[in-house]
Amino acid sequence: MKRTVTLEIAGARYRMASDADEDHLRRLADLVNERIGALGPKASRSASPAQLLAVVALGLADELVQSESKRREMESTTKDALARAIARIDKRLAAGSEPEPRPSRSEE
Repeated sequence: MKRTVTLEIAGARYRMASDADEDHLRRLADLVNERIGALGPKASRSASPAQLLAVVALGLADELVQSESKRREMESTTKDALARAIARIDKRLAAGSEPEPRPSRSEE
């Protein structure tokens, strides 16, 4: 169910209709505001809210791209490790399933 939420971001108020959890949206707005605050007071005085939001958006997008790259790398490493482990297990199972050599008549 959509409801209207008002968020303050970069000193501007934004009203939006959303079905997202209001607390979640407020936490996201707080994150953006923290990023803007980290730019420093000079940036806040000299840049427009749109410019501040653009800088923060670029930073967040960069973090997303880096995280996705790390995730893909980790996924690839995990798949490779699992494939090697499965190959070792298959090899041991195949070696263990070979019939025992029959003793020769002289050994009986």
